[in-house]
Amino acid sequence: MTANHDEFSVESVYAELLGRAPENKMEPRLAPLFRAMDVLGEPNKAFPIIHITGTNGKTSTARMIECGLLAHDLRTGRYTSPHLSSVTERISIDGAPVSDETFVRIWDEIHPYLEIVDAELIAAGEVRLTYFECLTILAFAIFADEPVDVAVMEVGLGGITDATNVGDGQVAVITPISLDHTELLGDTTGLIAEEKAGIIKEGAFLISAAQPQDAAQVILEKAREKNAEFRFEGVEFGVESRTIAVGGQLLELQGLAGRYPGILLPLHGEHQAQNAAVALAALEAFLGGGEKELNLELVQEGFGAVTSPGRLEVMRTSPTIVVDAAHNPAGIAASAKALQESFAFSKLVVVLGILQEKDAEEILTTLKESYGDEAGELALTQSNSPRAIPAAELAEMAVDLGWAEEDVHISEKLDDAIEWAVERAESNNDLAGGVLITGSITLVGEARILLGRPGEKEGL
Repeated sequence: MTANHDEFSVESVYAELLGRAPENKMEPRLAPLFRAMDVLGEPNKAFPIIHITGTNGKTSTARMIECGLLAHDLRTGRYTSPHLSSVTERISIDGAPVSDETFVRIWDEIHPYLEIVDAELIAAGEVRLTYFECLTILAFAIFADEPVDVAVMEVGLGGITDATNVGDGQVAVITPISLDHTELLGDTTGLIAEEKAGIIKEGAFLISAAQPQDAAQVILEKAREKNAEFRFEGVEFGVESRTIAVGGQLLELQGLAGRYPGILLPLHGEHQAQNAAVALAALEAFLGGGEKELNLELVQEGFGAVTSPGRLEVMRTSPTIVVDAAHNPAGIAASAKALQESFAFSKLVVVLGILQEKDAEEILTTLKESYGDEAGELALTQSNSPRAIPAAELAEMAVDLGWAEEDVHISEKLDDAIEWAVERAESNNDLAGGVLITGSITLVGEARILLGRPGEKEGL
């Protein structure tokens, strides 16, 4: 993968980004982002934005909104995180990762300006631009250069001081809020909602999933304070009906301006149907101010084209291997419900790896509660991330929580863990056993590469 530049390639840009303050050390600040936007000629104001926050479902919802916009012949930019295989997946143009050439060219163009901001920050005794801040600036610059008709931007963490919040979302979308990153965002859903509601701008249009009561109250108050129109799932819009279909589900959605039957969504689970309802409402808000019914065929076309790599994605059959990037207790519970609804496994062997900032004990507890005896065997492993909890440490937790020692396997390497899990799933000539690989997005990304589905070939 060689770029036509002497200085940079995707790999060298990524190496430089990794040399900065890492993704889990995001700075709660916006001033350096506004300074960067200023020196770059305000790319954050070059296009309308649909801005998405929430705890779970952000990326799937962003991909659904993007597909709906593409069906309406709009040129789209999508900024999501983290990536599964390549950093370029985070910045997508018209549904595909930005080309290596564009990624490198725009980085080359903005790099001297970022160095100006870095120098000012260092002189003021502050941390220079972080990994996530630089990528966010790069995304704005690429979208302005293309140029896109609309950008769908997912926050990295929280909302108020997230780097993406230098953009003014004409539509603000909040997916379901639950407890995650509590050390940074607060230990109640209400406190977390205060952070997330920070993306609601003056006069914007807010679309919110159904929320816990304390979170809903906070979001409602912020919307009123900002003179934003607001619509909540379960009040003004929602899922009217859903039935399991081959490869996904058939939905009837109640939107803001109409009812949309016959929507085939090629994703599994009630949580994805909820994400679809939120995405549809966001599309109605953006395309017709929430008052104009959208063309049913275009809506059907948009949702029918949705993919969500690493979200209950079947990688292989015989035995069936499913990868799912559920990385907090609410995500584990939602995918368990979807898996049990969509697949009829005689037993399920779970391959699990978790990052240090996550509540590993609660994730293990939720796994046990959600699957019961169906997932009695557990292969504990770790991704290549330096933040991965050692497999042996996870095994101790699992045994303390009630798994039998002989049913817990420790593999520091993911390929060994998968091999063990496949053997257990197929034991006694069982043809209906399954393997689930879950727990962290880094683990799922590595599993997709190992199992032969890297992002570059998937058009992620």
